[in-house]
Amino acid sequence: MKVGVFDSGLGGLTVVEAISKFFKGAEIFYIADTLFAPYGEKSKEQILNRSLNITNYLLRKYEIEALIVACNTATSAAIKELRQKFKNLIVIGTEPGVKPAITKTQTKNIGVLATPATLNGEKYKDLVAKLSKDSEINVYETACAGLMDQIEDGKIFHPDTHAMLKKWLDPMKENGVDTIVLGCTHYPLISDVIRDIMGTNIELIETGEAIARRLDELCSKKGHCDRSELKIEVFYTGKIKKDMINIILENWQDGGKIEIKEENE
Repeated sequence: MKVGVFDSGLGGLTVVEAISKFFKGAEIFYIADTLFAPYGEKSKEQILNRSLNITNYLLRKYEIEALIVACNTATSAAIKELRQKFKNLIVIGTEPGVKPAITKTQTKNIGVLATPATLNGEKYKDLVAKLSKDSEINVYETACAGLMDQIEDGKIFHPDTHAMLKKWLDPMKENGVDTIVLGCTHYPLISDVIRDIMGTNIELIETGEAIARRLDELCSKKGHCDRSELKIEVFYTGKIKKDMINIILENWQDGGKIEIKEENE
């Protein structure tokens, strides 16, 4: 099974890491689109075109059979069009785990950390509106502008990162939030910092394992699964901190820098 995965940076590697624990027998081709980052500050049209270009590249170069959009922002902007255009491709998106958060919370107060584009996206708004009708919950949302850049730069435990998070998390703490949705695939990398501010009993909801299980389920249905060795190759379109890849993944192969041609302008 050949699987393409992309994100605006290294955050989607948290999804790949979850896949590596659960799903064997695949070649994973990961693209960190750092040249175009951050997606959260781009328009929907820009993100859609970029997502189409990356998918075309992965199909042409590696003949992928499954695609994982390991980015909440890109999922919101492009998942519908990707499924319509590439009907023979397994396409799996990422969305904030509001639904599992509802099953975890005791106080009925849920926090959501995400990019501005994710929070403003129609897909996220529809999800929260639908779930809020069925459950009596309070949702405290924060658009974490600049946080992804801190993580990409490897500043996980930097004082500036801690200060940013404290500014966003203190109001949640005051409002009795006991469950926080990590609405960006980068954010699991700062889980320890969040727990330091909110307390160790805070529930953090991420989606990597759910995506890994969904991949396994869909591959099994199509008869594509085998249990051979898992291979992971990482590519990047701009600058990247390779030591961060080593922190997230083991035994990965450096595919080097690539160029994504603009095919859909």
